[in-house]
Amino acid sequence: MEHPGTLILIMAAAVLAPLLAHGLGRRVRVPVIIFEIVLGILMGPDVLGWARSGEITDSLANLGLSLLIFLAGYEIQFDAIRGDTLRRSVWAWVISLVAGLAVALALTGLDFPKSVIIGTALTSTALGTVVPILRDSGDLQGRFGTVTTAFGAVGEFGPIIAISVLLSGRDPGLSTVVLAVFAAITAGAVFWALRPRPPWFTRVIQTTLHTSGQFAVRFVMLLLVSMLALSQAFGLDVLLGAFAAGLLTRLVLQGTAPEVGKDVLSKIEGLGFGFLVPLFFIVTGIEFDLSSLLSGGRPLVLLPVFLVLFLLVRGLPTYALAPRDLSPLSRRALTLHSATCLPLVVAITTIGLSEDLLGRGEAAAMVGAAMVSVLVFPLLGLRLRGKEREVPPARTNVAGTEMW
Repeated sequence: MEHPGTLILIMAAAVLAPLLAHGLGRRVRVPVIIFEIVLGILMGPDVLGWARSGEITDSLANLGLSLLIFLAGYEIQFDAIRGDTLRRSVWAWVISLVAGLAVALALTGLDFPKSVIIGTALTSTALGTVVPILRDSGDLQGRFGTVTTAFGAVGEFGPIIAISVLLSGRDPGLSTVVLAVFAAITAGAVFWALRPRPPWFTRVIQTTLHTSGQFAVRFVMLLLVSMLALSQAFGLDVLLGAFAAGLLTRLVLQGTAPEVGKDVLSKIEGLGFGFLVPLFFIVTGIEFDLSSLLSGGRPLVLLPVFLVLFLLVRGLPTYALAPRDLSPLSRRALTLHSATCLPLVVAITTIGLSEDLLGRGEAAAMVGAAMVSVLVFPLLGLRLRGKEREVPPARTNVAGTEMW
């Protein structure tokens, strides 16, 4: 077990990160997760050596990642993203997957297993990372937030499906059947979630919302744990279960007690963003193999290569298929947010390392590039959105034509 001081240092970093973000926010808006990752790297074994991850912190970090994906799934509003927006986001990800696999095959010399790992990682979008940034900036609500959520959801959900089918260790055909069974069970759960709840269910939620009973919060945690256990039982990535649990929770709360849904969500967000989610990002920084990256040679060269590939493989198809009602600045911001990745890159490279399909230097380069994407791309996207707000709205003259 790790030294007990490690968890104290992690939580101290979690407290320090928003203070730094707030202090610097007067000059430039920096997402708080950037400080969480950097603080984790600084106090990790490759810099100051104050903290090392262990069984307890790893378990809490994995739960934090699951809750992060759960909250991302909760943010999906199917009534807003369905139709043309959803079709565009799906096609953009499919094009990204084909391009990512082609690029990875070229990089690995036609090594298919390694190419699946690299190619799938190149298609991911860190929706769970982007959503808090959009919420803090006020961009989550409105058309831009809806489109970004749609493209990000497919960029989060698609790679999870690809991981479950291609990296499960089973025959792809069998994996597809298992995934279909899981989908059928999830669909049944969705049908159950859409059914009206009995009156007592709503009353219990309302009467225990501010008591020690906290029925709604406990019920949400039961849904999350059940979907995680179901995905693990099927040999699928647990993030798939976390995402599905978020979708189910939104449907249940909207159909049962929409008037207190925001209050219930705020409690879950408090648990997530107040404790478990920052712990995940800080532990990611602690476990980052900085020594392998800075040892020179191929890994250090691959980092900027992967960073550019994130932007090209994931970003360009997003830009090309972005809805035409978005302005050019918003389309560029959408491209940058879609190319932002980290959680799934960490998960995919971990699978690659455990299966001896990916070298430590390559994994460090890819995770390092994903970290840089989190450090850079959202900031650039926020600046583009800020410039768009500064543009004066179009005025209409008496003839009905637009003028500035």
